[in-house]
Amino acid sequence: MKNKHVGLLVMGITLLFLLIVFSFNNALDTIVATSCEHGISCPMQITLDTQRRISYGLIGLLVIVGAFIAFFMKEDKENKNAVRPEEPKRDFSLEEVNLKLENLDEDEKAVVNVVVRENGSAYQSDLIKEVKMSKVKMTRVLDKLEGKGLIERKRRGMTNIVIMK
Repeated sequence: MKNKHVGLLVMGITLLFLLIVFSFNNALDTIVATSCEHGISCPMQITLDTQRRISYGLIGLLVIVGAFIAFFMKEDKENKNAVRPEEPKRDFSLEEVNLKLENLDEDEKAVVNVVVRENGSAYQSDLIKEVKMSKVKMTRVLDKLEGKGLIERKRRGMTNIVIMK
């Protein structure tokens, strides 16, 4: 929600509170006027004045906060929690794949084959399920492949995305 809308919403709710406080203060005035026999020096009258100052002061504070949010807070240009688009996938030729698979052991070949089959990128959690390796072993295999410059891992939420270089 945009800051201007939030500020106006706060000011609208404050207006509702103002109506409630105003009616409550009028009811208390009526009660104090009928039950207090001492006039203006009555302790209930002093308490009523204190209560009125506090309630209207809080309403004023809410109006100021709402106006500040609506008119003075800057909008965020970029949402940091927004989902970023995935890396662009590319097709790999058979020659590229064969060159990359030459000096790899069986586990590394299995991982590279899955990533290539997925058009160059796959989630690490999907690789674990597909190749049927433990998380530790998959991490070690991916470390080797990354060391050889064949893949790159990027953090995506609670998992990594593995991208062919």
